[in-house]
Amino acid sequence: MSKTYKVGLIGCGGIAKAAHIPAYLLEKRAEVVAVCDIRPERAEFARSKFFKNAKTYTDYKELLKNEEVDYVDICTPNYLHSIIAVDALNAGKHVLCEKPDAVSVEEALKMKAAADANGKRLMVIRNNRYMDSSKKVKALADEGYFGDFYAGRCGWVRRRGIPGKGGWFTTKEQSGGGPLIDLGVHMIDLAIYFMGNPKPVAVSGNTFCKFANADDSDSVHSKFGDRVEGGTFDVEDLAMGFIRFDNGAVLQIEFSWASNIKKEYRFVELRGEKAGVSWTDGIAELHYEKNGKMKNEKVKANIVKLPHKENISHFIDVLNGEADPIFVPEQGIDMIKILSAIYESAKTGREVIL
Repeated sequence: MSKTYKVGLIGCGGIAKAAHIPAYLLEKRAEVVAVCDIRPERAEFARSKFFKNAKTYTDYKELLKNEEVDYVDICTPNYLHSIIAVDALNAGKHVLCEKPDAVSVEEALKMKAAADANGKRLMVIRNNRYMDSSKKVKALADEGYFGDFYAGRCGWVRRRGIPGKGGWFTTKEQSGGGPLIDLGVHMIDLAIYFMGNPKPVAVSGNTFCKFANADDSDSVHSKFGDRVEGGTFDVEDLAMGFIRFDNGAVLQIEFSWASNIKKEYRFVELRGEKAGVSWTDGIAELHYEKNGKMKNEKVKANIVKLPHKENISHFIDVLNGEADPIFVPEQGIDMIKILSAIYESAKTGREVIL
């Protein structure tokens, strides 16, 4: 019988309320016994509204002293991910963490080292892998349906969707960057996952900031984060780049919080020797030749309204020894290497060899 795990939720803001808390209300093998936020009213709201028997904290280090907690779920601003994760792993807790893994390669390496040293499981959220359409595309890729993927492109572009303008989202010291690190993790990860996790060897890229003074929004995602009037905006609002892998494959990338385009959408498009695939906003379509004619075929898949729940359930399966992890820390390190190198390339105007 599967073990039920006691969870300490650290960070009770936007992503916790939108995705993690609803997931825990559905996952019967996880019980949130502790909630923490530097704003006590947020921790108290999470307790009183959803987890009435949980203890509340404003200092995560105090939560880590709670021996009842089996693992922590980190939903804080980006720069705190690695700091809290390392402390939690050293305190003997397993760690589930929101993306991005860290704001630097050095910090991502520290997370893996702490997990290894303490024999604890570390997993970072990769919710798009758990969409039903994603699972089916991955299964086809693993079966060799597409042949070798040799080229592709991916992105998440918004017309006007800057989150928490003036707050931590747009402050590089706390976020690590703009849409590249915020949105790039999602689609770059999904593309590389479909491709079989090749190792990145070189990147080049450019970043732009053209909408720091724009206040309009037409994206629900702009509601994440707290706006700070007159606050900092020292990150990009558009990033474009190019990744080369050790197997010769290449990937174009594009991520924006604001740009003059037709509509917001997220996508992965990959080209294989036998067939291609496009994944757009959770809907996948196959592209292939049959009897001398090109065919397009939608992948029959269920709509997954809460992929975070599927991600959390997989984490618990792994903790229980019932599944092998489909995400390992090395993949997170490679991701942060890619993102950091694109920022470096944008700064220097040169390709960066990894």
